[in-house]
Amino acid sequence: MTMTDRSDAADAADETPSIAPDALPERLQSGDSMTVLDVRDRDEFERWHLTGDGIEAVQIPHMKFIQAQATGDVPDLVTDLEEPILAVCGHGEASAHAVDLLRDAGIDAANLAGGMDAWADLYRVRELDVDAPARVLQYDRPSSGCLAYAIYSGGEAAVIDPLRAFADRYDADTTDRDAALTYAIDTHVHADHVSGVRALADRTDATAVVPDGATDRGLAFDAMTVEDGSTNPASHAQQDAVDELRIGDVTLTVLATPGHTTESISLRLEGGDSPILFTGDTLFLEGVGRPDLERGDDGAAAAAGQLYETLRNRLLEYPDETTIAPGHYSDAADPHEDGAYAARLGALRDRLDALSMDEAAFVAHATSDLPPRPSNYERIVAANLGLEDVDADTAFELELGPNNCAVAD
Repeated sequence: MTMTDRSDAADAADETPSIAPDALPERLQSGDSMTVLDVRDRDEFERWHLTGDGIEAVQIPHMKFIQAQATGDVPDLVTDLEEPILAVCGHGEASAHAVDLLRDAGIDAANLAGGMDAWADLYRVRELDVDAPARVLQYDRPSSGCLAYAIYSGGEAAVIDPLRAFADRYDADTTDRDAALTYAIDTHVHADHVSGVRALADRTDATAVVPDGATDRGLAFDAMTVEDGSTNPASHAQQDAVDELRIGDVTLTVLATPGHTTESISLRLEGGDSPILFTGDTLFLEGVGRPDLERGDDGAAAAAGQLYETLRNRLLEYPDETTIAPGHYSDAADPHEDGAYAARLGALRDRLDALSMDEAAFVAHATSDLPPRPSNYERIVAANLGLEDVDADTAFELELGPNNCAVAD
């Protein structure tokens, strides 16, 4: 078989035993043992591949399966691999060919339908089970752990931390709910995905909203800027700053939460029995924001100290019943039983050692053993500031892979 006829390969892939992308998150989270056989080239594999508890990821290029098919040595390629095997490639076609050869040899194997591109395209939405005077939806991109939120109230909507790749999805969803998209808001200048605030402002009547501190980082497009009025009362008194956003019958209040970046904010939604805090990359379910992406290794300790103050004197002042809705999650995060990545602040106090450390210990923790920086993060930051224009295909390629924005506890 050759891969030159794409339609024939796609037809073969349709007939191969497969796992659909939307079934993969639960499979990865189950912790059950599985070998992921990646038949892409080595550089693609090293840049981004499937991970998870119980997952052994192995790269064997597709060309070796073509050669082994000719010699009859297919079983020898996977002698040391444990079954079951999930094969993956870019579009699901080369991996389907590998699966067919493995199954012909009596090996328990299945294909990831649509490949890693389909996995990257998967975007799920769920409603948060919170006592609030508004509907709060959580958007989840499992391939990267990126989370966004939509708030609906009184015929209006706002999206927090939208992804450019799914701008059409937010637009369609608000239309389906007979709501007007009023605001598209970023909690900070993202380094792991291309922001959707400008795309939404261009295609809808929504106003792009970014933290005021983004201007100091070189913001180069028109946007409403917001800041915490309690930390800059003079500016607020002069009406130079916006510290609240009204969506229908509810209000989002801006909180300055610097540390991950200098301009980072969180957003508080009041109502019900307790507030909801949309914490961006400041506080996660499994850790806190990494402090080195804006100012590098040399500035990481100072940023970590700032993050410590943010956590200690701002976020941890809220009651235990406060719902924390983070901007990301990793393999280490445990979703709620309904699948949502949100938790009570009291549960995080008990769960995360970082929240009970003194400042010296926290700074050491937050600056040690950091994961690799997100791929292409400098270009992503430039794009999100409007300093570099990237087309949709380039944006999609830039942000593939894990977010790596957290310091795991």
